[in-house]
Amino acid sequence: MSGKPFAARPPGAEAWVQEEADRPGARPSPFTARLTIDVTPACRGRIKIAAFARGQTVADMLRELLGREFPEARV
Repeated sequence: MSGKPFAARPPGAEAWVQEEADRPGARPSPFTARLTIDVTPACRGRIKIAAFARGQTVADMLRELLGREFPEARV
């Protein structure tokens, strides 16, 4: 057996993210990664209502929220 073992992780978070971005077939878009989370139906409903009230899509609203909570690291 050669190469990386199955389910091997890169040594650091930045390397892990970069490896995902460099994989073959990655689309050149600012939103190429899909994130799936489990929420209750009630929570999903609240999120959808909030997005509608703000005149946004759920995806755009959550991107903004995640961008505020996890800003890009400044080196």
